[in-house]
Amino acid sequence: MGSYIPNTLQEQQEMLHSIGKEQIEDLFTLIPEKVRLNRELNLPSGLSEMEVSNRMRKIGKKNNVFKSIFRGAGAYRHYIPSIVKQITSKEEFVTSYTPYQAEISQGVLQSIYEFQTMICELTGMDVANASVYDGATAAAEAIVMCLERKRRKVVLTETLHPHTIEVINNYCSGLDIEVVVAPSNQGKTDQQQLEELLDDRTACLLIQQPNYYGQLEECDEIGALAKGCGAKYIISCNPISLGILKTPAEYGADIAIGEGQPLGIPLSFGGPYLGFMASKEKLMRKLPGRIVGETKDALGRKAFVLTLQAREQHIRREKASSNICSNQALCAMTAAVYLDAMGSKGLTQAAMLSMSKAHYLADQLCKINGFKMVYEGEYFNEFVTSCPGNVNKVLGELERHGILGGYPLTGKHEGHILWCATEVNTKEEIDTLVAILKEVAV
Repeated sequence: MGSYIPNTLQEQQEMLHSIGKEQIEDLFTLIPEKVRLNRELNLPSGLSEMEVSNRMRKIGKKNNVFKSIFRGAGAYRHYIPSIVKQITSKEEFVTSYTPYQAEISQGVLQSIYEFQTMICELTGMDVANASVYDGATAAAEAIVMCLERKRRKVVLTETLHPHTIEVINNYCSGLDIEVVVAPSNQGKTDQQQLEELLDDRTACLLIQQPNYYGQLEECDEIGALAKGCGAKYIISCNPISLGILKTPAEYGADIAIGEGQPLGIPLSFGGPYLGFMASKEKLMRKLPGRIVGETKDALGRKAFVLTLQAREQHIRREKASSNICSNQALCAMTAAVYLDAMGSKGLTQAAMLSMSKAHYLADQLCKINGFKMVYEGEYFNEFVTSCPGNVNKVLGELERHGILGGYPLTGKHEGHILWCATEVNTKEEIDTLVAILKEVAV
């Protein structure tokens, strides 16, 4: 539905008089005088289309696009088959909106349904929602799912991504929730101290696999500790790693969450990204956001609908435990197209290559004086090393050669670097990186 914009002063006056006002300022009398600007906005004059295009190009040149990336820490560069962009860039997908009316939204509903199905297959869970904003949001929403009247304590592991812990604390700050962080030992969760923190007030335990430092946690044993005190078990996972690692379901998790960016979504200078959530059937009615289901219409034809809407905003919104309204439809479709294009064999190959190249990178780095593995445990495609000299100087030298090195850790890990490799990192790139570091480390 369009809107009418008055073009002349006379038309403006007529519209004002029709609602009993004399001048434009009368529309804003409820706004206190002290918060009004009372001056013209300091905006530049308008530009032509060509001038705007030139200005944007000039600004864009300030972006530093690296030719090689050895940094992960939550966002990963993977190979994206060309068919992914070819399909998802179609106008009907880019401009699709919230599927309120099922009868005219069958296409977007089916795309969401396919995404949910693939996430279930990937994680081994029974049901998935239509996606949430990002992995950290998924973690916080999963925690809210687990709360009970007598269980308001949440246990996190220190080896979670720091941003995830921050988002969870932000979510819980306005609620009656006790957040406890279990310490780590040698880059993994300290199981002895974790067991001491778990009790009959614990609603859930959240762990990351592989964890923030790249280490593979003992998820079977940790899950047994959670179950032993009656708490729900949540695992945050790297979706690419599931090509070769056990699924959250195989570890006995009640809820699986994670960041879906590795599934065909480019780094894009930080977003938009995609959170995924899946759970066992017993928690289905507590999943936030939308769930698309398959049914049949009056003529017996396959159809897709939004289901279980009573748990959320539409009917019982005053009782809703979440305000997730979006479904990240385009990002979710991107993940679905990527998974379909890669297939199970492709995903396994991407995971195997990422792991093998990370181990080759680690072996070569440790041949340089001053670079040593900080943790001895098994890892997937990320690991932490010490660094000789000033970390920022070392990484700065790599950047001068067009290489984005590992992530410089802070706090008690000051002076250490979190490295990452994926299937796109070639042997030549790794050897070049190592050659430069040998010069710096001398």
